[in-house]
Amino acid sequence: MALPETFIRELTEKNDIESVISAYVNIKRRGRNLVGLCPFHGEKTPSFTVYPETASFYCFGCGAGGDAITFIKKIENLDYLDAVKFLADRAGMRMPENTNENDAYSRLRVRVLEANRQAARFFNSYMMSPNGKAGLEYFHRKRRLSMSTITRFGLGYAPDSFHALYDELHKQGFTDAELEAAWLCKRSPKSGRMYDLFRNRVMVPIIDIRGNVIAFGGRVLDDSKPKYLNSGDTPVFRKSGTLFALNVAKATAASDGLILCEGYMDVIALHQAGFTNAVAALGTSFTEEHANLIARYAKKVTLLFDADEAGQKAASRAIDIMGKTGVDVRVMHVPDGKDPDEFLQNNPPERFQMLLEGASNDVEYRLVKVGKKHLLTTADGRAAYLQEAAAVLATLNSPIERDVYAGQLAQNLGVNKQSILKEIERNRGRVKRAEDKTRMTTVIRHSEAQVKQVNPEALKMPRAAAAEEGLLGLLILHPDYIRKAKDKFPPELMATEFNRRVYRQLLERNEKGLLVELSFLSADYTDEEMGYLSQIVRTAADRVVSDEELTNYITVLRDEQARGRGRDPSELSEQDMLAILNAMKESQQGGNR
Repeated sequence: MALPETFIRELTEKNDIESVISAYVNIKRRGRNLVGLCPFHGEKTPSFTVYPETASFYCFGCGAGGDAITFIKKIENLDYLDAVKFLADRAGMRMPENTNENDAYSRLRVRVLEANRQAARFFNSYMMSPNGKAGLEYFHRKRRLSMSTITRFGLGYAPDSFHALYDELHKQGFTDAELEAAWLCKRSPKSGRMYDLFRNRVMVPIIDIRGNVIAFGGRVLDDSKPKYLNSGDTPVFRKSGTLFALNVAKATAASDGLILCEGYMDVIALHQAGFTNAVAALGTSFTEEHANLIARYAKKVTLLFDADEAGQKAASRAIDIMGKTGVDVRVMHVPDGKDPDEFLQNNPPERFQMLLEGASNDVEYRLVKVGKKHLLTTADGRAAYLQEAAAVLATLNSPIERDVYAGQLAQNLGVNKQSILKEIERNRGRVKRAEDKTRMTTVIRHSEAQVKQVNPEALKMPRAAAAEEGLLGLLILHPDYIRKAKDKFPPELMATEFNRRVYRQLLERNEKGLLVELSFLSADYTDEEMGYLSQIVRTAADRVVSDEELTNYITVLRDEQARGRGRDPSELSEQDMLAILNAMKESQQGGNR
């Protein structure tokens, strides 16, 4: 069901794009626009721009773009209607009646969330019953979690049964399809019967920042495999974009930063000890999405990974990924190779706080790692170490930081400080060239990928596509030109399919007296397509508007058709063919004048 135009107009007026985006991204004014670090990919140099005049955003680094609704869709991982509802709630507006009546996916999301909520209640209730004693003893006795912590995190226990949860939720009216979509139950390929995915496991609900139960993590109490089982991706959950306990940690993240752990049991132990800014990734490697999520809430993150080889590899990976976000990264080690949970069971929180305050930054961590590779008691070893250390320090943007570390290295190794600084500067040029090349390559790659995905024909007909994009941008920003364009250039003559689709929609909406701004188009286009349209609008906004500009675009398009660079004749209807022949005649007549 389409949303009323008046509702969308009021929604966009009450959710101006600057205020919506500034709640997630630190944006600063630069002329008429605002810039910041993109929340959708890691970067140190801002390439994310907000355009208040056109109520749009665009990232030159990854190609993300669109209106406020598109932004909320991407940042909150919502579909279109849920993003609209999110903004409506933000503005204190009521959704139009029966909006979700015919939207199956939105309805499924609601049912999955409700099924998860009821499952969490079931697991918790079962653990508190005599039959769930094993689960309660694991949390209470082995993990030494208080009853208040168990309640706060909604911990539970899944029965050692193939159908206990299924029977309970089926009795509550949930369908087999809904329980499969929620990753709670699955149909056996052999018997065809539904069975519970979580069995004989202590259960940890995963809760999003709005308080919804979106997934579960389960751990066996014996030697069964797999030891840990986490929900797969569902309509409401993506492992690669979720951090456990962020719903609690976000409250103090801005002031205290975040502590990134390896597992949710470490996080729960830290929260019980008073460190409520701890979070963890869920059953997957640390990703750019995780890093961008951290950067959205905190300016500092302390990595708290195991001391074994796997933990150190994970820490190095996280450092590299977080380094692209501009967040201050620190690395903390727990003595004797213990994990945080074990350490806190045997030490007071004050000692953990001392370790936290003494955490080394990412530069110190990398210098220590480099130092372990070389024999510093020999001249060759020291020289090799200093060369690698200079390469590490060359990545620092602050000259003060580079000077301080160079001084420390000079003092520790008995080397002239200026020699180290000279080596750092030599590396700086190489690093900057590499960064510039990487940034430019990324921009080109994303731009080409976006065109290839949204409008692949533009790669074959660049001149026609450029004129089409210029025309579309002009019409979206200045709808009063639409009628003039329609009289001079029918949509059948558009060379590329996507641009033709957009052009036809603009003409139809204008004919019906409807608005053509990005916010009124976003319901009909994917996020990638909205990024493409946002770039078109951004480019058009920099041009001087005139009748001559409109004429120039149409002249180029007619010329391309006349040269045979338009659509494949096999794709054309008889009516389209006649329209193109007429256009060719007009073009030839214009050239003879």
